[in-house]
Amino acid sequence: MLENLLYVLIILLGFPVGLFLANLCKDEIKSWKKRLNLISLISLIFIIILLFLNFQFKKPIVITLLFIITTNLAIVLAKINN
Repeated sequence: MLENLLYVLIILLGFPVGLFLANLCKDEIKSWKKRLNLISLISLIFIIILLFLNFQFKKPIVITLLFIITTNLAIVLAKINN
């Protein structure tokens, strides 16, 4: 149970990290917006593929990909709001 709570906290930390990165590099977000969305889409596709596979480290990899998705979407959404 504690492991699942840690995974949820890691995923939720994607939002403040994304906002921090959005404030840190405002100029680069303009040219990287499509790439960030593409990275998020590829991560989502990998998550869907991983759900059908069985191996030892499936859960941490899915959590990592969800962190990437939340961070990228927070960066893109922070740029839209500014």
